[in-house]
Amino acid sequence: MAKIKTSFFCQNCGAQSDKWVGKCGSCNEWNTYVEEVIDKSPKSATPFSSSTTQRAAKAHKLDEIEQKIEKRIELKDAELNRVLGGGMVPGSLILFGGEPGIGKSTLLLQMAIKESDKKILYISGEESETQIKMRADRIGKDNENCFVLTETSMQNVFIQIEAVQPDILIIDSVQTMQSAIIESSPGSISQIRECTAELLRFAKESGTPVFLIGHITKEGSLAGPKVLEHMVDTVLVFEGDRNHVYRIVRSVKNRFGSTNEIGIYEMHGAGLRGVENPSEILITNNEEELSGIAIASTLEGVRPILVEVQALVSTAAYGTPQRSSTGFDLRRLNMLLAVLEKRCGFKLGTKDVFLNIAGGIKVQDPAIDLGVVCAIMSSNANIPISNKICLSAELSLSGEIRPVNRIEQRISEAQKMGFDQIIISKHNKGVKQANFDIEIIQIGKIEEAIKAIFG
Repeated sequence: MAKIKTSFFCQNCGAQSDKWVGKCGSCNEWNTYVEEVIDKSPKSATPFSSSTTQRAAKAHKLDEIEQKIEKRIELKDAELNRVLGGGMVPGSLILFGGEPGIGKSTLLLQMAIKESDKKILYISGEESETQIKMRADRIGKDNENCFVLTETSMQNVFIQIEAVQPDILIIDSVQTMQSAIIESSPGSISQIRECTAELLRFAKESGTPVFLIGHITKEGSLAGPKVLEHMVDTVLVFEGDRNHVYRIVRSVKNRFGSTNEIGIYEMHGAGLRGVENPSEILITNNEEELSGIAIASTLEGVRPILVEVQALVSTAAYGTPQRSSTGFDLRRLNMLLAVLEKRCGFKLGTKDVFLNIAGGIKVQDPAIDLGVVCAIMSSNANIPISNKICLSAELSLSGEIRPVNRIEQRISEAQKMGFDQIIISKHNKGVKQANFDIEIIQIGKIEEAIKAIFG
C-alpha cells in the first residue's frame, strides 16, 4: 500500500509547508495551518484536456503586437452588464462572492433564465434540482436552453460540459466542488485551488465564460486562498443588508474593465430588479418639510446618487449622551460634531445624536459631510431644510468647506431630480452657472452654509 502523502496549508493565504508551524510566514497569521492529504497524480489525470495540440509561445516585440478589441457577450441584465465593463469576455473566469442569503444564486439563476438565446449550464453543489426549479418558478420565467446539474465531482461536471457544450457556465459554489486529483475534503485550500485551476484551464482553452459563486468569511473577505482572487479575471462582490431591499454588485477586480462601476438591485418576491435611477428610490417624497432631513449627493462607483440624510438631536435622558449612526462612519460623525461645537458654537455635548442614511445603504463618500452637518443643525433647531436644496461638499476640521471630485456629475443629477439649488464649495474650480439650469451656491466656510440654508 502506497504511503499517503500529506502537507500543511495555510487556510488564510494558501501557503504550503512540509510541517506544522504556528505562524504563517506569508500572511503572518497564527494557527492557520491545517494538514491535508495530497496526491501528486500524473498530469494526464486532469479531467479537462483540450483537443488542440500544445505549441510553444513565441516572443514578439511590443510594437509588433496588434491591438485587438475584446469581443464581449452582452447580457440582458443591464446592471450586471455595466459592472462587467460592457458584457462578458469569452474565456473569462468571474468570481461572484457575498454573504449567505444575500441573493447570489438568485441573481445568477435569473441571469441564466433571461439569456434565452444562449445555452447555459447551471451546476449546483448546494441545492437539489427541485429547489432550483422552485426558485425559477418564483422568478416567473422559463428558458429551454438553461440546463441544471446537481453535482460536486469535477470529473462528472466535465463529462456533462462535454455533452451540453454550454455558452456560459455557472458553478454554485466553488467551495462544494471536489477533484479526484486531490484527496482532501471539499472546501479545503487545495481543493478550491485545484478546482479553480481546472475551470480556468477549461475557460481559456474553450473560450467559455465561467461564473464561480464563492462564500465569504465572517471577516467579510472571500473564503479560500488569496491566490484564488489572483487566478480569476474578475471579482464581483454582492453587498447589502438582508433587512433592506437594496443590493449592490461591486467590482473589486476586473481585467477587462473599470472597477469603479456598480450595479444596484431591488429585492422582490419574484427576484431581483435592476434599479436604473437609485436617487428616485432613496429619497422620500414628503409633501411637507420636516426638520432633521437633508439631501446630499454621493458617488457609488462612477454613478452620482442623491441620498436622504436623517438626523435626530434630543436631550440626553440618562446623563451620558448617545452617538448612533446607521450607514455612516460613527467616528466621522463624532468629528463633525466636534467641528460644529468648536467652530460654530453649537452645544451638542449634552445631547443625543442619531444619524441614519435612508434606504439601508452605506456611504463612505466625504461629500455628504455638509448634508450630515445641516441635518443635525436642522433637528437641533427644529427648522426644516427646503426639499429643493441639495448639498455636496466635504467639511474640514477648521470648518472650511472643501471641494469634492466629479462635481459636474453631481450637479447634473440634482438638476435631473428637480432640485432648485445645490450648495458646493467655492474651491471647486471650473464650475460655470451657464452650463446648468439649477442655481449653484458656492461657499467657503460652514458659517456661510448655515446662513444660506437657515437665513
